[in-house]
Amino acid sequence: MTSESQNTKRGLPVWQESILLVVIAVVMAVVVKTFFLQAFYIPSESMQPTMLVDDKLLVQKVSLWAGDPDRGDIVVFDDPGGWLGPAETPTASNPLQKGLEAIGLFPTGGHLIKRVVGVGGDRVVCCDGSGRLTVNGVAVDEPYVLDPTVIREREFDVIVPDDHLWVMGDNRANSADSVAHLGDPGGGFIRVDSVVGKAWLRVWPLGRAGFLDGTDAFASVP
Repeated sequence: MTSESQNTKRGLPVWQESILLVVIAVVMAVVVKTFFLQAFYIPSESMQPTMLVDDKLLVQKVSLWAGDPDRGDIVVFDDPGGWLGPAETPTASNPLQKGLEAIGLFPTGGHLIKRVVGVGGDRVVCCDGSGRLTVNGVAVDEPYVLDPTVIREREFDVIVPDDHLWVMGDNRANSADSVAHLGDPGGGFIRVDSVVGKAWLRVWPLGRAGFLDGTDAFASVP
């Protein structure tokens, strides 16, 4: 045996390679969850008909690198405190699910999903003579809302503080959103930095899987 062959480095044993691959996969998953994508599910009927209970989503975070959410975006955000009831905050039920949840591969609870209606500085009012929201004096037609007539029963006139959002569910009759929490200490507004990401892709059920379209409903709002 030559000295050259004696000095040839041997590869890692199979079991060590397997552990290394698992560690690399977990680290990559954590990085993806932290900076790019995260899995969530719909816990309530508040976003019908756009999203149904138990829909599984991927939420993308990349677009937030360039700026804050905009009007019309569907965003997932941390519970500001008391917005979710016990039935809407299920947790992973076994160690495997908890591990997958930690790395972003199991849908995470403790969050809400709503549509952004107003951003910092906006004046949002309900309603005009036709029962439509107005944002900065412009009436907004919202084709995604389940029952547009419901909003007339929830009159409000708010100005969104800087670095905050006014959010509402598409199912206005059954949505614990900014309007429902108008009398809370935070005034129903949510902080921009509480937003986890924007709804991007429905992955389950397969029959309704696909990218989530945006809206141009607010295109004429200054």
